[in-house]
Amino acid sequence: MSKAIDVLHAAQQRAIAGRPKVGGFPYLAETLRRSGVKRNLWFLPSCQSLYLTEHGPVMIQGTPLVSGTLDVPPFDREALIAALRTEQAGRSTFPEFLAASWRAGVVRYDVDFTARTVAYYGCNGEEYIEAYPIVEVN
Repeated sequence: MSKAIDVLHAAQQRAIAGRPKVGGFPYLAETLRRSGVKRNLWFLPSCQSLYLTEHGPVMIQGTPLVSGTLDVPPFDREALIAALRTEQAGRSTFPEFLAASWRAGVVRYDVDFTARTVAYYGCNGEEYIEAYPIVEVN
């Protein structure tokens, strides 16, 4: 494995070990940021995740949400916000959040760990950007 992969895996393990159930994403994001991760680009429904780190880029291929030929759901800002609030309250798993985001018409999202924002995009240029809070990590 490369140094980029080793550092990313170690940071993910630290984040999972210390992540609170409610409000866990900012903890995960800060742990990754402190480990040199600059951005994370997610592509739905394929569940490809590209991490841009100071040690090099790393691609993770997750389990796709769907397969075959599909119509892309229309972008639904309110459904996306509902999915976000459910996840932020600790009432959904990450795979459930990804599925709900896809159903809300999200085809990709971009986490900027420096700016502390997440931008969600539909296939026709729609976007919703949300900032997340600064948190302390151990």
